[in-house]
Amino acid sequence: MFNLLADKLQGVFRNLSGKGKISETNVTDALREVRMALLEADVHFQVAKDFIARVKEKALGEAVLKSVTPGQQMVKIFHDELTTLLGGDASDLNLAAPARILVVGLNGAGKTTTCGKLAAWLRKQGKAPALIACDLYRPAAIEQLATLGRQTGVPVFTPQPGETDVLAAAGQALTWLGQTPHNVEIYDTAGRQEINVELIEEVKRLKELLQPQEMLLVADAATGQQAVSVATHFHEALGITGLILTKLDGDARGGAALSMREVTQRPIKFAGTGEKLDAFEVFHPDRLAGRILGMGDVVTLVESAAAAIKEEDALRMEARFRKAEFDFTDFLEMFAMMSRLGPLEKILGMLPGMGSVRDLQIDEKQLGRTKAIVLSMTLEERAKPDILNARRRQRIARGSGTSVTEVNQIVTRFNEMRKMMKQMPRMQKMMSRKKGGKLF
Repeated sequence: MFNLLADKLQGVFRNLSGKGKISETNVTDALREVRMALLEADVHFQVAKDFIARVKEKALGEAVLKSVTPGQQMVKIFHDELTTLLGGDASDLNLAAPARILVVGLNGAGKTTTCGKLAAWLRKQGKAPALIACDLYRPAAIEQLATLGRQTGVPVFTPQPGETDVLAAAGQALTWLGQTPHNVEIYDTAGRQEINVELIEEVKRLKELLQPQEMLLVADAATGQQAVSVATHFHEALGITGLILTKLDGDARGGAALSMREVTQRPIKFAGTGEKLDAFEVFHPDRLAGRILGMGDVVTLVESAAAAIKEEDALRMEARFRKAEFDFTDFLEMFAMMSRLGPLEKILGMLPGMGSVRDLQIDEKQLGRTKAIVLSMTLEERAKPDILNARRRQRIARGSGTSVTEVNQIVTRFNEMRKMMKQMPRMQKMMSRKKGGKLF
């Protein structure tokens, strides 16, 4: 997500951090690089121009030019302006009764899948959503929404076979909703390959009938410069209340996010970050600005961990760490915990300073082989790694489909980890003694 832009911006700040003070020449040179980075990331040229102008005005102020830490001051200015650009006006969904959400967008943006993800997210918030199929043109759309409803445990309205009148279908849905327990309605509408009069008029009529509290535009983050045209047309015709960006996990540029929010002046409410139903996040402008600038996003990481890992499991694991009782069974449990948090690259990107480490490759296949090696051990071997002699290691290699060398490497790394854990309590005692003395 925004990898290209993040790399460029972090490079600019590294150059500025080495300077004792910042001059107008430094600022001008840096902003020239930033402007090019924004354009390469597919940010609309007018959006990039306005952003640079705002940053330059603040960067040439007395507070920055005379600051003791000008590099840090510049990062703060960029962070604040980037947060504003991404949506300083971020707001929650309007779920006032009857809490109707109309989801619109072009074909291929991921509207139907997004409806399912939004329903799953609302259920986690304690709501009772219902899905309504109003896409009567794409044959698979209705069945896809019904499948998503079954997967999420959400009721789904499907029109009568052969129905071609979207207003008639919506009327039938309202009758059905009167008999179905729910408190939020999500309407999946038809899309086209491109914006046309017929598409807009149909959604307009649907909007007039339903009077939705939210009109959300679903847009593919990889659409680049076309994103501005799409967002502008939909907003001028329908008055959208927010944006949902999809496929942010697969787009290294991400300029669409910056451009669409700026031209519509409507907040980005959610972001789709993968194919799974739970790959759906509330969009926090300040947190994403921190990720782009290499400052990490520890808040989201902690929230993800709290949602995915039970507190008692984490406390039990911590206790074993402290007592240096960590064995291969714990090793497997740690793998399971990490996998529930999502891809490791995503986790590392939330840690301060790690987002810019592009050479750090996570070999998922190697992680799979490591898991296979541990699973090929007996329960006794996992609990007592010291009994892993040559004969046992040969058996484990055969059972896991790996080599003895790989088994030896895993055991060596595990022993090094245990050794470090045994030293941790000793180091903590030493630090506590120092804190009680004259050194601190």
